[in-house]
Amino acid sequence: MYKSLFNKRASLRFTHFSRKGYALFSCLGKEVIVGTLSVATLAHAKAEGLSTRTPLVADTLAHKELKLDEVVVTGSRAPLTALQAAKVVAVISSDDIQRSAATSVNDVLKLVSGVDVRQRGGFGVQTDISINGGTFDQITILLNGVNISNPQTGHNAVDFPVSLSDIDRIEVLEGASARVFGASAFSGAINIVTKTEAQSGVRLSADGGSFGTFGGSVALSLASKTVRQQLSGGYSQSDGGTINTYFRKRQGFYQGNFETKAIDLFWQAGLVAKDYGAGTFYGIASDNQYEETRRFVASVGSNIRPLPNNVLTLSPTIYWQRNWDHYQWKRGMTGGNKGENYHRTDVYGGALNTVVNWVLGKTALGVDLRKELIYSTAYGETLPAHQWKTIHGSDRMYERRGERTNTSLFLEHNVVLQHFTLSAGMLANHNTWLSGGLHFYPGVDLAWRPNAQWKVFASWNKALRLPTYTDLYISNRAQMGDQNLNPERVNTYKLGARYRTTALQTQVNAFYSNGRDMIDWVFETSASTRYHALNIGKLDNMGASVDLAFMPKELWANSLFTAVRLSYAYIHQQHHTTQPIYKSLYALEYLRHKFTATVDHRIVSRLSAHWAMRWQQRMNGYHPYTKVDLKLQWTAPNYSLYVQADNLTAHPYYDLGGVKQPGLWVMAGGSIKLNL
Repeated sequence: MYKSLFNKRASLRFTHFSRKGYALFSCLGKEVIVGTLSVATLAHAKAEGLSTRTPLVADTLAHKELKLDEVVVTGSRAPLTALQAAKVVAVISSDDIQRSAATSVNDVLKLVSGVDVRQRGGFGVQTDISINGGTFDQITILLNGVNISNPQTGHNAVDFPVSLSDIDRIEVLEGASARVFGASAFSGAINIVTKTEAQSGVRLSADGGSFGTFGGSVALSLASKTVRQQLSGGYSQSDGGTINTYFRKRQGFYQGNFETKAIDLFWQAGLVAKDYGAGTFYGIASDNQYEETRRFVASVGSNIRPLPNNVLTLSPTIYWQRNWDHYQWKRGMTGGNKGENYHRTDVYGGALNTVVNWVLGKTALGVDLRKELIYSTAYGETLPAHQWKTIHGSDRMYERRGERTNTSLFLEHNVVLQHFTLSAGMLANHNTWLSGGLHFYPGVDLAWRPNAQWKVFASWNKALRLPTYTDLYISNRAQMGDQNLNPERVNTYKLGARYRTTALQTQVNAFYSNGRDMIDWVFETSASTRYHALNIGKLDNMGASVDLAFMPKELWANSLFTAVRLSYAYIHQQHHTTQPIYKSLYALEYLRHKFTATVDHRIVSRLSAHWAMRWQQRMNGYHPYTKVDLKLQWTAPNYSLYVQADNLTAHPYYDLGGVKQPGLWVMAGGSIKLNL
């Protein structure tokens, strides 16, 4: 739906979009981005990105904005518009990212009410991300819709081969989502969507600041009528701000797409390499830990429309990723008995999703075949000596091997009426690590839209999570795995409502999840010296959140304030187990309270400010803390300059264990874009 902000009564609804030269979007003479409707961050956006309020298209001649209400959202296996969808997907746009004082993806996610970010080092070098009181191993991480979760450990989940300037939006789906993304989407999913520029050009950026931090990135875009390609790369390094948290990071990413009326092709390949001091990341007995990680990802996919009017769409995808991990308990000390380990993990597979549009709605059928393989010095079953594999750059050998194959079958049907949407489906899953045949995980999502302002939604979904290879096999001075672990299982219920007007938006959510065979790392007694991987029993997890956004500029064109956003989330857990637990490392160290506030305002001319405050209180002995960030930015059509301060008050705080976070961290930088 298009609405003029200066004539609220005029409206024109579009139900079909055309690529023809005479189509309205072409006549506008500018690119129109169709993306996902945001709810959680509830921000304001310009033409360069997707709004987390409603995507906007700027009229640069009259300085007016047109709102595009009928946009496609993720959250189901069949494409549904934001007005139709039974789920509400939180979206952080590229414009939100640019305004925020963020240096990494995890910094951006800190302001989403339902997301818990436990940072071990600056710039997201090593970060645990969880959703709605879950753990870092219970979410699915996707890059442009392709699952890149690491079966070795969720500790390395944020090893993305892209920089913030490559990202178009970040989508966050809260709650069990097995029937959409597969069995590993236990408590939610995060999808990183990268940009594809409509015009050929070059983008350059550089920054530097406290603690010897500096870096830069470059991106080259080539665009024609049917083909778009982009190649980007970046480098950053820092002393880290605290003892032994220095890092060096390199990444490169290539993507492209080819579009015709009957078929779309898209491909991507990326590599990220990180070397960093791991401080006391995995145990306080050593403050000289060290880790190197490497990740390579690649995928090719397509959308094939063999019948007119998009009656049938076939979407095949093939993918592969390889992860390397080299860890030392004390840097420079080699050998398995001295706490040094190597791991190489391969994940490869293929998927096919089919969507049929017919008189009774939209039906989606899908299959995903995924194989996970690890060679390691510590994880997996011991190999005969003649099957050992060499490790590049080391005189050690991969002596162990683990393998499992996951087969997922999806079925979903969506009934879409004027004021009501029903989306129901099921995942049938078989994993070679589990005994028995197929295991079924159903789900139902409902949405009621009494008018254009209100949306009420409810859902019930089941999910399962297999233990990682770390859960099963790790054995060192700080941790001990358990090969007899059972997979985690959960039922999640969610209820919420959204109210939206031109300048005001609010959303209320409540959830309850009933999990069994939950996995955590625990001290079983006060005399324990190692954390033990354990099925801790049943866990009742419940919570609620409120998001509120006010956009004064929508009411008063001359207002200095662009947007004010507030959010609060509360979680309570009840744990039932027959075994005593003295201390929990992850599952029971959830965020009880989280409050965030952001303010965006103009200072003068093109100079603007972004303020962000976060207060949170964690269970299990952590002190609550408040953190304030500020970013000042000068924004022009083809370049931008900024100065930002992270932890403006230099408040000491801890996200995890005894890993102290840096104090005041000041950065300055800029970017420029040149069209070719």
